[in-house]
Amino acid sequence: MTIGTKSRTAAMGRLAAKGTIVLAFVVALEVLIMISPFALFFYAVFNPVLLVLGTTPLTRWLTAFFLPHMIVPPDGVLAAIRVLGSVFFVLGLLGFLVCAIQVYAGKIWKTGVASKGAYALVRHPQYLSLAVSGIGLAILWPRFLSLVLLAVMLFLYYLLAKDEERRMLSRYDKSYRDYMSRTGMFLPRFAAARLPADDSTSYRVSPAKAIGLLVVLLVGLVGGGFALRSYTIHHLPLASVDGVDAIAITVEDLAAARRLLPDVLRDPAVTARTRSREQGEHRLLAYVIPVDYTMQGMIADTGPEWRLFDQHKTIAMITEYVLHPFSHLTEGHAHATSAHGRPTLHDSPAMRRRIIFLDIASEGRSLVTAFDDFAIDVRREPRFFVDVHLHTGEVLQVVDIPSGSGWGRVPTPSF
Repeated sequence: MTIGTKSRTAAMGRLAAKGTIVLAFVVALEVLIMISPFALFFYAVFNPVLLVLGTTPLTRWLTAFFLPHMIVPPDGVLAAIRVLGSVFFVLGLLGFLVCAIQVYAGKIWKTGVASKGAYALVRHPQYLSLAVSGIGLAILWPRFLSLVLLAVMLFLYYLLAKDEERRMLSRYDKSYRDYMSRTGMFLPRFAAARLPADDSTSYRVSPAKAIGLLVVLLVGLVGGGFALRSYTIHHLPLASVDGVDAIAITVEDLAAARRLLPDVLRDPAVTARTRSREQGEHRLLAYVIPVDYTMQGMIADTGPEWRLFDQHKTIAMITEYVLHPFSHLTEGHAHATSAHGRPTLHDSPAMRRRIIFLDIASEGRSLVTAFDDFAIDVRREPRFFVDVHLHTGEVLQVVDIPSGSGWGRVPTPSF
């Protein structure tokens, strides 16, 4: 193979790696795209992939979620992780922009290799910033698929960094080797010294080392995702009431769910819709939410006003989602009260709750407890919703709803 051919092959490899990284970010940005007017175009391409992945148990887990995104995180650990998602995403983007400005300013003013600012601490602060931002995105929209792509992305950053160092050494040799000896690759020297020994002044990566690194990243990230998913499921605001599993958006509303559901289930219109329900491989799950809960379209198609891509408030919703992690989850929970503390406005949204009933089914195994409702291999079919007065328990309306969510058959979070 000639030098020119090797150079072209290496360039194509770098282009393919960067294209894969872009794909990883696009998939991770799903949460921001799905509330934009471009959602239908995006899902025209992406949703068939999700549906194919969902056809077999070997890949169905890739479409599942491992952190709560339709309920307020029920404990401090999950709340802190969600806040860190926003912090990492914003700080990573800011770090990348600052480093990019430094690099391009250096090219304009011809100051040579960037070795000041963030580059005085680590050799690849741009890759580090993008990695931090990618971790934040994986928390903001935590599909397992995002974790797999994050692992591949981190692996490719490492290979791209090594390739850049090879090219810098061929061009600057001793001066760049000296720079490598005094700075860490992705972490400052004092921090990198605490990690297992690695010849950071070498740009060569053996196939065995590359495969080992990718396996470690995949096992670590995906395994961590399953651990978080198990932790989440066993800390949900969840209760069984008269044979129905109820999940509330907030822990405070779980008491209201326990109080309201018995009377709701005795309503003739509700009884008629639940009477023929099968047992064993089926369970009935009820989401107890405010009637104006912003994200209810992800649970079921309860009306066009909850299809966020039709709201024409994309920038505001994205900003709120990133900078105010829980505000969209608590809307409608403030009780309307008078100056004397008594409830007011009988028909105000704050005085009503919506209970969305879903049929949960599984083939080949029994669903024994409420925790089984959130297994990866179950089928979720929205059936109907009931609006009920928070204090009187009066059933205000019972409405049948179609299968799927406000986004059709797109797999959405279950908690």
